[in-house]
This record gives sequence, structure tokens and C-alpha cells, in this order.
Amino acid sequence: MKITYLGQASLLLENENIKIMVDPYLSNSVEKINPRNYRRKPIDESFLKIKPDVIVLTHNHLDHTDPETLEHFICGEDSVVVLGPSAVFDAVRKIGNKNQNYVMFNRHTEWTQNGVKFTAVMAAHSDIHPIGVIIEDGEKKYYITGDTLYNTDIFEDIPDDIDVMFVPVNGLGNNMNKTDAKRFAEKVNPKIVVPYHVGMFDEMTADDFDMDNKVIPEIYKEIKL
Repeated sequence: MKITYLGQASLLLENENIKIMVDPYLSNSVEKINPRNYRRKPIDESFLKIKPDVIVLTHNHLDHTDPETLEHFICGEDSVVVLGPSAVFDAVRKIGNKNQNYVMFNRHTEWTQNGVKFTAVMAAHSDIHPIGVIIEDGEKKYYITGDTLYNTDIFEDIPDDIDVMFVPVNGLGNNMNKTDAKRFAEKVNPKIVVPYHVGMFDEMTADDFDMDNKVIPEIYKEIKL
């Protein structure tokens, strides 16, 4: 599966059968509320023209569930499956139209679409009922933690054969810092770990994330796994 990093915690996963967006943030909504959090990278509006089959929203924070971004994807005639936990489920139905299939995607919920299986897993964050998600395409298992702190209960939900894990390392806003993210990654033991949630609203990088099997993503480019 081809995976493109869209910045912050936004990902585009696609193969010949499906296009998946996770936590797309392609606006300046956050800056309008807090001017310090302006985008360090301008918006690539070409991604707003994509027609996703599935959108996964891990929690109801503006840089993850953004009305200005979602209007491009769930207010038109094309039908989209929107997977999100309780607070997200309530929010997105006020944004999008009735053509969409809104799925309440709380922890332990599974959904299969176009040969891809989605499983909601625990996250420990400041939002109500945040989730991570495991995406299985028949070839690999991708674990996207969502925004989360290190919490030992999470490991009960995670299989021991994760191929690629995406983990926040910014250490702010109830996310793991690089030290705890390393411990978390060592516990999950994926084949590849991709540190993210840096560089959008600050100059922080993940270059010094201390894992031998890390792959550092670059915004708007394919992540070479």
C-alpha cells in the first residue's frame, strides 16, 4: 500500500482498490484559534481534490477532525465511509451531508471495506474516547496510534505482528515524547516505526528519534517503507 504523509497526523493510504485518509488536516483552522500554531508548510491543495473511500478520524480535536478540511470530502455527492469514535461521530454528522456512511467506530469495533479491515484500538488522550486504528490490507498490518500517551492498557489491543507503526513524538498536548514513544515502539515491536506529529506547528523534527528501524516521513511525499 502506498502511504503519503500529509503533515501533523494526516496520512493517505491507497492501493488499486481503496483510498483512505486518516485525520486529514489541510486548512488553517488551528491558526485562527491560536496564531502561534501557524502552518510551517503551506497547504498542498491537490490533496483536497482526492475522493477518499474511507476517512478515519481518531478523535475530535481540530487538527484531526477539521470541519474546513472535511467539507471538501463529505459535503459533495460522492459517498464516503467515515469512521470515528463517539465525539467524532456526533461532530461529523453536523458537517457532512446524508450521502455519507457515518460509522461509530469506538474501541474494539471492526469495519471491512474494499478488502481492507479496520480495527479501533485504545488510545490515551485528552479527548473523550480517542482511538488508534489498525489497518490490514491482506499484506501488512499498519498501526496508527492516534494521539496518545504511554498507557499499558493499550498493549492488550495490539497484535504482536505489526508491520508498520505510526507514533506521535512531540511530547505536547497529551502525546508521548520521544523517550516514551521509543519505549512504546519497543513494546509493540513493529518492523518499521514512523514518528510523526511534528513540524506542522513548530520546528521540531523526529531526526533524533532513537530507533534503528525508524523511517522519517516528509510532508506531501510517499513514505518509503
